[in-house]
Amino acid sequence: MGLVSTENLGTIVYHFLSISFIAMTLKKSPPRIPGHKPELFSNSISLIFQYASQAIIGLLLTFLFIKTMYPDLFPSFGFFVPLGFSQGPGQAFAIGKNWESMGFEGAGSVGLTFAAIGFLYACFGGVWLINYGIKKEWLSQEKLEIIREKGIRTGLFKKNAKNPQGAKLTSESEAIDTLTLNFAMVFGVYLLSYLFLKAVTFGLSFLGQAGQDLGDTFWGINFVFSALTAIVVKTILKAFKINYIMDNGMLNRVTGFSVDFMVTASIGAISIAVLWQYLVPILVTSLVAGFAVIITVPWFCSRIYKDHQFDRMLLIFGASTGTMPTGLALLRVVDPDFETPAASDYMFSTGITFPLVIPFILAINLPAYAHTKGDFSYFWLAIGVSSIYLIFSLVSFLLIARKKAFHKPSQAFYKLKKENYGM
Repeated sequence: MGLVSTENLGTIVYHFLSISFIAMTLKKSPPRIPGHKPELFSNSISLIFQYASQAIIGLLLTFLFIKTMYPDLFPSFGFFVPLGFSQGPGQAFAIGKNWESMGFEGAGSVGLTFAAIGFLYACFGGVWLINYGIKKEWLSQEKLEIIREKGIRTGLFKKNAKNPQGAKLTSESEAIDTLTLNFAMVFGVYLLSYLFLKAVTFGLSFLGQAGQDLGDTFWGINFVFSALTAIVVKTILKAFKINYIMDNGMLNRVTGFSVDFMVTASIGAISIAVLWQYLVPILVTSLVAGFAVIITVPWFCSRIYKDHQFDRMLLIFGASTGTMPTGLALLRVVDPDFETPAASDYMFSTGITFPLVIPFILAINLPAYAHTKGDFSYFWLAIGVSSIYLIFSLVSFLLIARKKAFHKPSQAFYKLKKENYGM
């Protein structure tokens, strides 16, 4: 098939997603900011709102296509919106390959296409939001100065500039290079997570077809098990007081390399034949869903957060269209050294978000069962689950935002008073 076949490139995407999550998870946690109340639950609610709304938009449009122009469209098609936009190419491809075995032709490539479109929204939409925010004075003067001073337009540091330090050595190079040590830890954790998931799916196989389907779903979210394994390993390292051997700078380089390689591979893995086959549903669905994200993220985030609204909004926008590293990249435009608590709060909030969305993750295969079992009620059950999450996020939004929830609803971004806004 060749080294650069669609299958091999898709496999690269799948593995590098897990590697990037392991590297991010192994990083030493940032210190708590004295007097700061982390907005962990607000982060989770902002993400869950996007998961649910994207799923509902995608599934309803899928139903519309099935009833009109594309009667043979696979019922799970709409779930590629939250998978591709909010989860990224790795999960979109992995779950898509699972759907191919259930009758969805070219699903892996369709998932990668949605992920690629999501990255376009994250990059170009994020830059547009920054420029629009500058025009509408959503940013403080401190943020504007940061943007003017950075070489953002080229993406490169200026010649003879004082470049930031990328990494530090934690080991003697004569024994083992620090980069080698960090890579070895990352791949060691990946091996442990693989063995653990093997054991889990082996146990589930004794539950019959339902257990096997659940096992397939778990392999589709392999990056989650990789991150959980990394948490366990990091806890052990910390308990033995040897976590200092892991350098955040080195792990950032591993994450950055993995994400860049993953994005490149995901674009290269898209099949033109499959893209052409689903061109109209992909374009319509991605345009509607992308427009909804651009409108809802600034409106929702500016009202649910109590401080650093613009910073947090950019992070959520990037995570809702690309992946978490994309959100961090957008955040670095206005907060290059992560001086605000936006990044650290987001990392801590993942411990809340994942348990909350487990039922949502398990519901991803429901529309596929509508096809394999010939019972369309599974499709509506998936919409029902997504609707419950949407209601939950909206009720939580009302409880957190309170008076701000619908104050000046016509404003796309509700800016707090100046004294509460600064850095």
